[in-house]
Amino acid sequence: MASRTKYFIVVPLLAICLTWAYQSWRRLANWPTVRQEIRQRFPQVPQVSVEDLVKELQDLPPGAPSRPLLLDVRQAEEYAVSHLPGARRLDPSLTAPQLGAEVAKDQPIVVYCSVGYRSSLMAERLQAQGYSSVRNLEGSIFEWANRGLPLEQDGRPTEGVHPYDRFWGRLLESELHRQVPAADEP
Repeated sequence: MASRTKYFIVVPLLAICLTWAYQSWRRLANWPTVRQEIRQRFPQVPQVSVEDLVKELQDLPPGAPSRPLLLDVRQAEEYAVSHLPGARRLDPSLTAPQLGAEVAKDQPIVVYCSVGYRSSLMAERLQAQGYSSVRNLEGSIFEWANRGLPLEQDGRPTEGVHPYDRFWGRLLESELHRQVPAADEP
């Protein structure tokens, strides 16, 4: 009889917990909430919208000193699928990233990842190292791709983005989901 009572208590409690977790998960996986969370977590990191970055890049010729350096701070596997044209990959696991002497401390820099959390964290690290003109691309590569803007892979145009995981991948249009290319077998 005691086990039957436990069943009638545990099962509804488990159902309530799972329902709450699912609703929380759905609530967090939307752009307004993600933007708000990132801005609250990283208030000192300036955000640049996709629209403003596109306009800025169109207005500045390649090689212009004020043209921002685009830094992709996703994992190598994600970067291999696609990235913004001309972007350079910076390892996100570096606690003290080194950009080298070729990047001046006042060089405009725009960092991005999948949705903006990892890149905002990297922007914070770069600011702590004295880089004075670091911004995060709000919405990062997911929003860029969702708007149909150009992507590249190995220097060639491509479509699609690595979705990071099932949770965050919900913010990327499903037709844009691409996985890491399979390694060639010898």
